[in-house]
Parts: sequence; C-alpha cells; structure tokens
Amino acid sequence: MKARELRDLSIEELREKHKQFKEELFNLRFQHAIGQLGNTNRIKEVKRSIARVLTIMREKELSAERKV
Repeated sequence: MKARELRDLSIEELREKHKQFKEELFNLRFQHAIGQLGNTNRIKEVKRSIARVLTIMREKELSAERKV
C-alpha cells in the first residue's frame, strides 16, 4: 500500500493492516523455507509495508499527543 492510502486510515485500521502484513510475512517466510515461494521480492515489499504502517501509526500518536 502507498503511504497516502495508509494515512487516510484510523489507528484501529492501521493496527489491523499491521496484523495482516505480519501474517503475510510469516506465510511468505514459511513458503520460502520449504521452497515454494516463486517471488522472493514479495518478502521485501511486505517488510517495507510493515515499516510504513508502523511509521504512520507513530506519526498519528505523536500528533494526538501534541493536540492534548
């Protein structure tokens, strides 16, 4: 997902996306370990997506703290 799309989501939706990406990463690693993964680049893409989600979650938390 693109960062713009993620910024439009709420904190709860971001947590759900984080959970989905972590599950996908687990499945990709498992497939890679048993030799069934065709596109190994997908692991890198999912890791970056997880980092984007966490970054945007932190940005939203910091902006909420500043407003208080």
